[in-house]
Amino acid sequence: MFSAAIARKVVSSVCRASLRPAVGTVISRGYRGDAPEPTLIEIPLPPWEERTGESLEIKKKRLLYESRKRGMLENCILLSLFAKRYLNTMSESQLKQYDRLINEPSNDWDIYYWATEAQPTPDVYQGEVMEMLKEFAKNKDMEQRLDAPNLEYLDKSS
Repeated sequence: MFSAAIARKVVSSVCRASLRPAVGTVISRGYRGDAPEPTLIEIPLPPWEERTGESLEIKKKRLLYESRKRGMLENCILLSLFAKRYLNTMSESQLKQYDRLINEPSNDWDIYYWATEAQPTPDVYQGEVMEMLKEFAKNKDMEQRLDAPNLEYLDKSS
């Protein structure tokens, strides 16, 4: 037969145990920078190849669509508004640079960091188009850029 004191100890320890994390006791909290680097698996993409035999009209439409449909919202907004403003006036050489820029890197964040100058742009992507994109990303006119334009209006000049 249990005494009241033993019963209270048992109930108290059961209650404390139910408050503990399921995986173990938290010894210290990790804050930004304290966590170990995650192990990332990079899935290799096929190498970028310039599309031959594609008319300039088709290339512009494809690039317009690819600018709008990105893996991350930040680039969707940035690149689709950039494409809406500049794609129709780009030369064939600039279209090739832009095609390579938005389709070769495997990580969309890289493009965003280069455009916003948070990280240096690799030499292979340096050129007229990257300079135009960097300048566009500065948003000197303080335009409100909260959403990407609708697809049906994208290829109309503004």
